Amino acid sequence: MSDSTEAASKRNAEVVRRYLRVFETKEVAEFQELVAEDVLVHGAGFHGQGRHHPEGAVLTPGLSNCRVRVDDLFAAGDRVTVAFTLTYTHDRSGRDLTMTGVKSYRLREGRIVEFWGETDLYGLLRQAGLVPEQIPPF
Repeated sequence: MSDSTEAASKRNAEVVRRYLRVFETKEVAEFQELVAEDVLVHGAGFHGQGRHHPEGAVLTPGLSNCRVRVDDLFAAGDRVTVAFTLTYTHDRSGRDLTMTGVKSYRLREGRIVEFWGETDLYGLLRQAGLVPEQIPPF
């Protein structure tokens, strides 16, 4: 990897780390600097466009005190892939709930312009008692 590619990879990894920290701070105004207004968002059968999608994910009602753990991060040029664990406080029960996920980000000029990802929403909902422990047969 060339020095310039390596430097870009490090800068882009730091942008993604800052993006993930917003889940803890809830300072969504920071997304103006980190995420393109017309960011493309893909995952869980959803394809959308606009910064309001990640902002809404940060401000999920009923979940507070998010703690982010980066389990793995790989950066190469304009791409950064992260495996992570989010731990929330469930406001209604006061219990901690965890959700794991993997996301792949594409960056341009220091901003996230597109990301693909999957999170274990079923696992989070199961821990909250909102879906059955066992997936029923189809």
